[in-house]
Amino acid sequence: QVQLVESGGGLVQAGGSLRLSCAASGGIFSIVAMGWYRQAPGKQRELVATIRSGGFTNYADSVSGRFTISRDYPKNTVYLQMNSLNPEDTAAYYCNADIQTPSMGRSNYWGQGTQVTVSS
Repeated sequence: QVQLVESGGGLVQAGGSLRLSCAASGGIFSIVAMGWYRQAPGKQRELVATIRSGGFTNYADSVSGRFTISRDYPKNTVYLQMNSLNPEDTAAYYCNADIQTPSMGRSNYWGQGTQVTVSS
């Protein structure tokens, strides 16, 4: 059973930084891609950043230049370094992964979410 466990959310002042982590575990054969999405109250869930095998990254325009996504391949962990945070970044952040397992083949998985709150 694949699990994605996130950590690193919290409360920070505008202009500050946070680093989110998401560790995948449970019968993993390979990870095709990992990423972060976020959902603010009353809004739809939106892409923040993704990283694919080979290190190819993609960012939402709203975070490009401020956020950096990276992966630790041996640890099956993805990170999101968030700098120059502003109140508009306040949201629940969700880890997402496209994973191949021997039993399920290729499937998409979500973490439970971690709250990021940026005060002005």
